[in-house]
Formats: sequence, structure tokens, C-alpha cells
Amino acid sequence: MLKLKDIRIRDPFILTDKEQGCYYMYGTTALEEGSTRAGSTFSVYKSYDLESFDGPKVVFDGSRSGLAADKDYWAAEVHKYRGRYYLFGSCKADGKCRGTYIFVSDTPDGDFVPLSSEPITPHGWECLDGTLVIEDGRPYMVFCHEWVQIGDGEIYALELSDDLSRPIGEPILLFRASENPDVEPIPGHPSSYVTDGPFLYREGERIVMIWSSLGQGRYLVLRAESDNVRGPWIQRESAFDFDGGHAMLFDRLDGERMIALHSPNTTGHERAVFLEYLQRK
Repeated sequence: MLKLKDIRIRDPFILTDKEQGCYYMYGTTALEEGSTRAGSTFSVYKSYDLESFDGPKVVFDGSRSGLAADKDYWAAEVHKYRGRYYLFGSCKADGKCRGTYIFVSDTPDGDFVPLSSEPITPHGWECLDGTLVIEDGRPYMVFCHEWVQIGDGEIYALELSDDLSRPIGEPILLFRASENPDVEPIPGHPSSYVTDGPFLYREGERIVMIWSSLGQGRYLVLRAESDNVRGPWIQRESAFDFDGGHAMLFDRLDGERMIALHSPNTTGHERAVFLEYLQRK
């Protein structure tokens, strides 16, 4: 077994399985040494205590699938929806835009298969970090339109079909990175701002999004709030005081609400960090 401190991972995502009494950890796991580039697999680690982990077990191998995207398999996250497990992951091929695909399996550590041969994110857009949110019974993917294409990174919502296999309607712009006062330009790119890792959840009547960008000299977790997925969204302050981000929330087996993120944001040293989450007023 591996200890958490020995697993290099970016963008950690925890799925709690109460029936089996365990946790599954996904994320960017096929990282190349000394780089944030990654290979063409999505993998999962399994744990019973969030300290010791079995794995990694490959749950999708792009080199054997015929999928056009063949590198940079980033930010896998798995959601249980209508009795099945759906993996949202971003990947890329030379000459094609990065996009988020959706994969499905009957088990959280089974063999996932793509729902479509092309990304769910819009054709011709450089996109990443798609996540699932359900509102009034309707599924949406919230994702990032990357700064590498547009300068000021954006976050969009896209309604999906009931089986998650295709988009319905046009993407809805939620906000731009520069709308949050804590966000700073990318060093060396004075007109460019990052949007990374949206994750949405409910606090009472409000819907909250945590997302990541650069500011205060580090990678950080930010917060935005709205009455509904489509907005408008109100920007809030940085959520944490250290160099880490691409966060999500999960409930431990004992019911304690936790936040998972990677820290530090230093190439080669990234590790998953789990902290108790204090609800903010």
C-alpha cells in the first residue's frame, strides 16, 4: 500500500462509498516526471482511512481505446448518477483543442467507456475541468474556457441530456476570472487570467462554487455564490492561506465535511491534502 504523502497527484477528487466503507481517489495521476504534462490514462486509488491507498488502478487507457485524444489526461472526477458512475476528464491531441469527455462504468473502479468520440465541451474551444451539477433534476456540466485561447479565462455551464451523452442548447457564461478581485494576471502574461477546477455544492438556499486561479503570489481556492447555476454569480475571497488549489468537497464516512485539494502547487511535489471544511456565512 502507498501512503498519501508518497502519491504525486494534482486535482484530487474523492468519491465516498458508504456501502463498501471506502474512498476512491481520482485526479491527474499519469504525470510525467518533472512536468505537469500527463500520459493517456485515468487511474483510481482506493482507501479505507484516507491515509493508506491501494493502486493506482487504470480505469481508462486512451492508448487502447481509439479515442483521438492521446495525452494530458487531466483532472478526472467521478460522480454517481442514476445508479452508474460517470468520469469527467479532460484530454488533448496535437492539432486539436483540449476538451472534457464523459465516460461511464457500472462500478467506481471498473473499466470506463466514453459516451462519445468527441469532447462534450464546444468544438473549437480550448476547455478543461468539466464537473457535474444537478439542478431541478436537470444535469449541467460546468467547465472552464481556457485563458490560452481567450486571455481572460471563463467558466461556463452547459445543460446535458438526461443520459449525459450530449449537450442541450448553448453554453452559458457564468463569469470571467478577472471579475474576482483576488485574481492576478499570469506572470509574463499581463492580460491573461486563469480559471481552473470549478466544483459546485449547496449551502442552504444558495449554490456555491469553489474554483482556482492565481493571486496573492500563489495558486489559490476562490468562492462564488448564486441562487442558481445560470447565475448571476457573486465573487468572494480566497478560501485558504497557502499555495494549493483545484479543490472539491466530500463527506467522510463519519459524516464530517472535508475539502480536498493539491498542495503545494510546485511541479513534482504536489500531494493531496484533506482538511475539515468550515461552512462560511
